Amino acid sequence: MPKKSSLFTRFAKATSHYAGTPAVFGSAVAIVIIWAFTGPVFQYSDTWQLVINTGTTIITFLMVFLIQNTQNRDTQALQVKLDELIKSHEEADNALLDMEELEEEEMKKLREEYEKLARKKRGEPEQGE
Repeated sequence: MPKKSSLFTRFAKATSHYAGTPAVFGSAVAIVIIWAFTGPVFQYSDTWQLVINTGTTIITFLMVFLIQNTQNRDTQALQVKLDELIKSHEEADNALLDMEELEEEEMKKLREEYEKLARKKRGEPEQGE
């Protein structure tokens, strides 16, 4: 039986899912339209501008962390699934299982090797020929 998710994980998942719905997008558009139409009423004052600036800044600030948490979990799950596929294929290079842990330069070298293999498979000449 899978371990029950933490309260934060459940909250982040639910919020991330809900924030991506058309209803939330429509609500955000409606809020901006209402704010814009109230401009003349408040004579486009600094306070009128501050309301939308503060509101959007706070929401953006909080959503960045929730979305990052969801993205991190999704990336980790995808990585484990890919690792399982690599591990299960007899001819696969198991050295790639922890590729995400390599330094940028090492990853670049591996990518170049695989690009070279792909060009060779397509029958393209190697670079520099």
